[in-house]
Order: sequence, then C-alpha cells, then structure tokens
Amino acid sequence: MSKTIIITGAGRGIGKACAEAFLDAGWRVGLIGRSPEPLEALADRYAGAALALPCDVTDEAQVDAAFDAVVAEWGRLDALFNNAGVSVKGAPIDEVSVEDFRQCMDINVTGSFVCARAAFARMRRQDPQGGRIINNGSVSAYVPRWGSAPYSTSKHAITGLTRTISLDGRAFNIACGQIDIGNALTDMAQAMTQGVPQADGSIAVEPVMDVAHVVSSVMHMAELPLEANVQFMTVMAPGMPYIGRG
Repeated sequence: MSKTIIITGAGRGIGKACAEAFLDAGWRVGLIGRSPEPLEALADRYAGAALALPCDVTDEAQVDAAFDAVVAEWGRLDALFNNAGVSVKGAPIDEVSVEDFRQCMDINVTGSFVCARAAFARMRRQDPQGGRIINNGSVSAYVPRWGSAPYSTSKHAITGLTRTISLDGRAFNIACGQIDIGNALTDMAQAMTQGVPQADGSIAVEPVMDVAHVVSSVMHMAELPLEANVQFMTVMAPGMPYIGRG
C-alpha cells in the first residue's frame, strides 16, 4: 500500500520539489499552502494521488480540517514534512519591526507546532500506531546569518520542537527528525547568486546547491523504517559561509 505524507509550503520551492518527488515515487501527498492555485495545479497533474489543501498553518481549525481530509481520503498518515516558513529582510535587531518578528515566529514556529500537533494526534490514534515528522530547520538553527534575529530565533525554536517531539513520540512509535538546509537554490535563495551581506559588512556571492539534494535527503529520512531515525541532518553548499561563519 502507498504511504501517505502531508507537506506544508507545498506550492513552491523546497515543498513543491519534495511533493513532486514523493508523488513520482508512489506516495500519496496532501499539499498544504496558502495559495490554492499552485496546489490545485499539482493535484491535477497527479489526480488521485495528491490532495490540494489550501490553509493557513497558524490556524488550528484549518489545519485540523486539512489533516482530517487526508485521513478520510487515504485512511492514515505516515509522515509530515513540516516545511512552511518565511524569512525577514536582513537588518540589525533595532531596525526589525516587532510586527515582522511576530509574523516570522507565528508562521515558522506556531505554524510548525500546529501542524506537528495535528500529525502527532492522528499518528498516535491510528492503527497501526506511529509515523514520522520531519521539521525543516536551517543552518541558522546553529549559526546565525547577519541581521537575522527573527529567522534565526525561529529556527533555534524548531530544534527545541524537534527534540521534544522525538521524546514525546517514543511511547507512540512516532519518530521526529530535522533537516537543516544551507543555500538550496530556490526563489528565496536567488539573492545568494547576486551577492548578500556578510558579517564583516561586505557583499558577497555565495555558493548554492541544487534543490534536488534537499529532496533526496528528505526522501531518505521519510523512507526509513520506524526502527531507525535521522535525528538531525545538515545538507548544504559546502563553500557557503557556515562553518566558521562570521
């Protein structure tokens, strides 16, 4: 029987690339995102194997309805790729608005919590019990980029969420891991190829990697049997300013 995964932020970038790969590999995929059009276009291409589930990941009622739709359609939920997130334009902390900080935390942290909570509840109560949650962290969960207080704070929080779910999930055969990505070439990372601010005040072009390497990494994590888990994985362009950043 085909396994079932929900992917958040599935309308573009890493989420879309992963959704296509899972569908091509025979998984059934619930597509969560804010904009219905790209989700519906993807679902139309993979009729019967994909469900378009437009919703706001910070709204628990909308998220619960989306997760219920997947379980009603396919009977169970095997995995969640908790991928949806936003960034904030780089600036020193005193130039970052509280509104922008709150929005970043609401989507990146609250949204991840709400979706993980929904997945955990269904995995805990299904038969056979269990499943896997994969959180999209970042290399910024370890080492901040210049001017990134909102984003780096949110990704440090994701690490705490991952560890807590891993601990709480032991009793219910629910595994949780985190993928920390550095400079995958999506629309969000196009600026890297033109030059971005560095910690020393300079502007520099940074190496990037094909998003396909992220996709294969997420698939490896998702396809492991529940007796094994990748707790944390870092996949990155090796020449980027991460090791020794600053």
